[in-house]
Amino acid sequence: MKTTKENNNKNKQLYGAEILCIGSELLLGNIVNTNAKWLAEKLAILGIAHFRQTVIGDNPVRLKEAILEASNRTRILITTGGLGPTPDDITTKAIAEAFNTPLEQNREILIDLKNKLKDKNSRLSESQRKQSLVPKGSKIINNNTGTAPGIIWSPKKGFTILTFPGVPSELKDMWRKYAEEWLINNNLSSEIISSKVLHFAGITESSLADKIPHLLSQKNPTVATYASTGEVKVRITAKGYNLDQTHQFIEPIEKELIQLTGLKCYGEDNETLEGLIFKLLLKRQETIAVAESCTGGGIASKLTKISGSSKVFYGGVIAYNNLIKQEILDVPEDIINTFGAVSKQVVESMAKGVQKKFKVNWAISVSGIAGPTGGSNSKPVGLVNFCIKGPKTLISWEERFGSNKTREDIQKLSVLNALDRLRLSILMESSKS
Repeated sequence: MKTTKENNNKNKQLYGAEILCIGSELLLGNIVNTNAKWLAEKLAILGIAHFRQTVIGDNPVRLKEAILEASNRTRILITTGGLGPTPDDITTKAIAEAFNTPLEQNREILIDLKNKLKDKNSRLSESQRKQSLVPKGSKIINNNTGTAPGIIWSPKKGFTILTFPGVPSELKDMWRKYAEEWLINNNLSSEIISSKVLHFAGITESSLADKIPHLLSQKNPTVATYASTGEVKVRITAKGYNLDQTHQFIEPIEKELIQLTGLKCYGEDNETLEGLIFKLLLKRQETIAVAESCTGGGIASKLTKISGSSKVFYGGVIAYNNLIKQEILDVPEDIINTFGAVSKQVVESMAKGVQKKFKVNWAISVSGIAGPTGGSNSKPVGLVNFCIKGPKTLISWEERFGSNKTREDIQKLSVLNALDRLRLSILMESSKS
């Protein structure tokens, strides 16, 4: 009779997957490990249980140890990095040595490498030819966009390794064209996992969590909150036998979240504040310009991330110096002298000035103290004033983000706050028209 522990191990070998990312540059923090995130999302979509992620430097001994450890607890090991012609590309050799298997030269890979040479009359170097060595019995994952191929290899019963280069574009292309189909055809999951992310602004993670305690305790679908600077995300994740079933699980939770939070929820999945603002203005056939001080063009940068943004965004002024506020935006000198550059009166004058200068329907202005210097008792670091001027709108407000925030955080919070209030202002005008 098998124990519970043995049964759990068996289930892990049958369904589980691990991700092993190879490269000292990852351990040193020189690059961000985006491959692990991307692969984790793809495994979830396929419904393949994902138990562990590991990062190993370019050390063959530790790499072999990690591979052997994984082979005793998981069904699928997916590796990224360590494939290629350089001395630190050790993955394929380490895998073969871990299972005492010789490397053999693959003629198909050699031909492909030769065809990829810029000079067809050149010979492959020894380092280039090294990429054609693979463990005996392995299948090749062709690399159409690079030179280093991957492999699919089962060195022992119930355990398969899939290897990919560390270059994200090459990994993604190889996954979509070859690996995904192999995983599906080998029936590695009886369920699929779907998720939807809702984006919220103008509410803290704790306040949002207090509104939905009954949802956060659910098992299927699960609901989880994630906070980042100026934004909260809620991920709804459901398991089911097909996409229709998972969507049926997600839909009522999504509706309840929106009902409980109203306009605090501004979008889903890949939607952004700037993207929604672009759509709203385009629909209304209206235009916008910006006048920025402490954000240094951050609002304009967001708005111009959208392809075709010139249809609604006319331009802006980075009025960092008071002379620019006066000479370009027509802010009266006496207003600056009386109230200071960071004030309701100045941002209102800036918004009116840029609206008139660019002849647009909407204008948004911002002036603040991003720090770490420049603050005072009456106007501390983190104080930011805003104004939005629309066809029927003139609102101004101030935020105190706190002197404990970094300069970058204050600037980012200011940009997100401004865009969110702009979204709400456009919606308000639309509801009245």
